[in-house]
Amino acid sequence: MAIDTHQLNDLIQSFVTDTLHVQGAALVTAEGLPIVSTLPPGLEESRAAAMAAAVVGIGDRIGEELQRGATQHILLEGAQGYSILTFCTTETLFLVLASSEVKQGVLTLEIQRMIARIAQLLE
Repeated sequence: MAIDTHQLNDLIQSFVTDTLHVQGAALVTAEGLPIVSTLPPGLEESRAAAMAAAVVGIGDRIGEELQRGATQHILLEGAQGYSILTFCTTETLFLVLASSEVKQGVLTLEIQRMIARIAQLLE
């Protein structure tokens, strides 16, 4: 069965619109190719996808070296907010961009809910 990118796009757009302090989100392959995204103006989809995959690749290497196991979630905190990377399936990553005002616990729960919904659409 083919992946319904229209449905995935609608889901991600709703997530960005309805989740307080979320500024953008993208579903990308583990190899760094974009699937769907709703990103802030000026952020290139293919570049964001490639960087997300690179960060997860480095995270996996660190996890191995430090004997922490496979990476499940990476949180990058910057002066302007957060970049959160979470494995959705073994083949996909969910990237979320949020402002520094976001409540991390609430956002983590919303991301987990989204991942479950995305995984259903990808089955």
